[in-house]
Amino acid sequence: MSIQTKYIQIATPAAVQDQELLEAAQIIRDGGLVAFPTETVYGLGANALDEKAAKKIYEAKGRPSDNPLIAHISCYEELEPLVTKIPQAGGKLARRYWPGPLTMVFPKSPAVPYGTTGGLDTVAVRMPSDPVASRLIALAGVPVAAPSANLSGRPSPTTARHVWQDMNGRINMILDGGPVGIGLESTIVDVSGPVPVLLRPGAITLEMLRDTVGKVDVDPAIQGPPAEGLRPKAPGMKYRHYAPRGELTLVEGESRAVVSAIRRLVEEGLAEGRKVAVICTEETRDQYSGGILRCVGTRTRQETIAHNLFAVLRELDDLGAEIIYSESFSQDHLGRAVMNRLMKAAGYRVIQV
Repeated sequence: MSIQTKYIQIATPAAVQDQELLEAAQIIRDGGLVAFPTETVYGLGANALDEKAAKKIYEAKGRPSDNPLIAHISCYEELEPLVTKIPQAGGKLARRYWPGPLTMVFPKSPAVPYGTTGGLDTVAVRMPSDPVASRLIALAGVPVAAPSANLSGRPSPTTARHVWQDMNGRINMILDGGPVGIGLESTIVDVSGPVPVLLRPGAITLEMLRDTVGKVDVDPAIQGPPAEGLRPKAPGMKYRHYAPRGELTLVEGESRAVVSAIRRLVEEGLAEGRKVAVICTEETRDQYSGGILRCVGTRTRQETIAHNLFAVLRELDDLGAEIIYSESFSQDHLGRAVMNRLMKAAGYRVIQV
């Protein structure tokens, strides 16, 4: 049965007023679903301590039930009731990067239901810096479980319009706080063991993590297809994610060879009568002709590529692109997160040239 989805425009997101959020906070307390902006992507929020509410998130998204949710808090004091301990590395990272785009995985307390954690004995927690998100969580008075507010597997939403496309009729309310800042989901680090482990790269880069706590391992699921039977410890590790409707392929190699290969592939696709698109950068956009061309940013500023990536993938869906070829990016700093999302979106289809 379809739900009447209420759409609320926040007048001034940077200085949000409590009265704009009171109804949304009540919906969350009552076990309903509210989509709201964060600094990373739009989240789909429900009471993280209410197993029935968590189940509604999985149903609205069509999300596998073993894919854990992230509990969002508004201040450090809200962490303690959710976990059995705060390891030293977790404390250091929290002091350095919270509030911000960092999620940490802790041993969970009995207060957090297994319906929120995907059946795991750990809980992922984040403290967003976005003023709308932070104030909404505080007003709700409960930790807010909030995966990205899109249908499972689709590119994550970076505007409220993207949320409306996927979630209208499935959730109670959408808060429109304008376009997000970063555009990629948070970094996820497991601090529940003796050595922190990077589970998902993001704006808090591996280099930044190691600068703060020293040794940080990298989960193999970041580097390639997940192992058979993997039980995901964090969102985005096991299942196909971020994918456009068209078939996306990455092309890797030296820049001139990549451009040449993509030009040839586009010509072949067009000759077959297919609708072909190219994802490129400012540095190469003038070197392509034919097909749908979309520039995601400049290689000199990785944050521009991160900010635009999901919006470009969704735009190519709107344009009906059947085949998409994307240039590849560096695997360091924020580029590691961009490539992680593109690899998953492409189902690890890569052409080496």
